[in-house]
Amino acid sequence: MSDRLRPDDTVPVYAISVAAQISGLHPQTLRQYDRLGLVSPDRTSGRNRLYSLRDIDRLREVSLLTSEGVNLAGIQRIMRMESDLELLRSEITTLRTELMRLRPRLASAQRTGEAAISDMPGSAVVVWRPRPADRDR
Repeated sequence: MSDRLRPDDTVPVYAISVAAQISGLHPQTLRQYDRLGLVSPDRTSGRNRLYSLRDIDRLREVSLLTSEGVNLAGIQRIMRMESDLELLRSEITTLRTELMRLRPRLASAQRTGEAAISDMPGSAVVVWRPRPADRDR
């Protein structure tokens, strides 16, 4: 099958009966997970649930956790923490990129004694150097 014909993992294309069959769960279980907010599929204009491949992967993850003895409240907490972790990883990547962009300017500013980020609106760098009299105290 070509990539052109394979749907994006986030595109909701599977009806509840198909998603249940693919995930190996009963449709009523999928409805319960939706009510609890564990897996929230998109809805058609007629309010029918449509699941994406990502939703089906999440259904399988919930099923695995329940088979390992984790209750649904615990699964909600785990999934919320995983979501928070993914957000934090994304923010770290953004901050690292920004740091790598600014490092040469900061190093140059340290060598020359200039303000490193003076051309960035709303930002300020304060460099404190003790005066000779302050060092002796």
